Amino acid sequence: MLLNLSEDQQFFRQTTDRFLTEQVPPDTLRQLRHDPIGYDPAYWRRGAELGWTSLLVSEEHGGGTISDSGLADAGLVAFEFGRHAAPGPLAVVNVVAATLSEHDAAADVLAALLSGEAIATWCAPTFGPTGWQPTVEARREGADLVLNGEARIVESAGQAGHLLVTCNDEGGVTQVLVPAATPGVSTAPMETVDLTRRFGIVTFGDVRVPVAAAVGAVGEARADVDRQFDLLMVLLNAESVGAMQAAFDMTVEWAFDRYSFGRPLASYQALKHRFADMYMWLESSHASSDAACAAVTLGDPDASELVSAAKAYIGEYGAELVQDCTQMHGGIGVTFEHDLHLFLRRVTLNRALAGTPADHYQRIAAFVDAREGAAA
Repeated sequence: MLLNLSEDQQFFRQTTDRFLTEQVPPDTLRQLRHDPIGYDPAYWRRGAELGWTSLLVSEEHGGGTISDSGLADAGLVAFEFGRHAAPGPLAVVNVVAATLSEHDAAADVLAALLSGEAIATWCAPTFGPTGWQPTVEARREGADLVLNGEARIVESAGQAGHLLVTCNDEGGVTQVLVPAATPGVSTAPMETVDLTRRFGIVTFGDVRVPVAAAVGAVGEARADVDRQFDLLMVLLNAESVGAMQAAFDMTVEWAFDRYSFGRPLASYQALKHRFADMYMWLESSHASSDAACAAVTLGDPDASELVSAAKAYIGEYGAELVQDCTQMHGGIGVTFEHDLHLFLRRVTLNRALAGTPADHYQRIAAFVDAREGAAA
């Protein structure tokens, strides 16, 4: 993530690296697989003190950045999260915090997110080949909005105190901040391949909230949701690249240490070719992730297309890279005691979140068709 870091960014990345190395080593991650939350709340609060949750929030709301790009700074944290397979709802909390800050909404909730005392998550629309589509409906009854529907694959659904819900209503798309304890809201856990990340299904049955709970203008949230998906995917991409980097470095070290027929594995030409392929995938993933991050930061009109290109490429070749690393390790690579599966789990899960590679390839094709149609 980022080839040229400033001194402040490098220090910030190294600080995050040291913290995660000390707080969540692989043995701790294995123990957390049966934990209902997936992480120690005290660990999350200390991470928030380091700035994990404030980088996409304006200074007037208590946030701040390391560089001139808060998204790039948050990407550094996400990269280290991937490199350590670290627990915690980093991406969704940052997306919710950024949205609340942008609309000057729910100051008390935002303050709790920045301090790490509370968690909020995004009940996002489903993301498919034609883009995103909300699965929760809102109807207006006087001064209230009544929500019905179901949001699936919601990270930390069972732990979040507030839910940012994207809804269809008769006037367009509306987003509402709903306390998780509101009558009619129920959650059910989902199974996931990742040891520490928790997901759930959130069901809304005639959930009544005031119109004042809307985040942004009622019926006019489509642009907000587009940006939220861009932010989410930039952070997921950075995290996946971090996991790819960790798996690759681990495998290179193994190939030089492991001997076969009196020679290190790394000396065999067939394996050199596979390492060359993996290195190309890794560097291309770094580049595409950085390019997408820069485009979103600068408000490039092609930012969403670049984000989808990075998500598709990293989703496809990230999984390929870590699978190759597993195979090169031989039998030890598929044992629970070895660390490699931690990164395979992270890449595999991120590949499926916010659209699969196939979904994003079709989205890119739609962008190209639209551009060519406009030119004609």
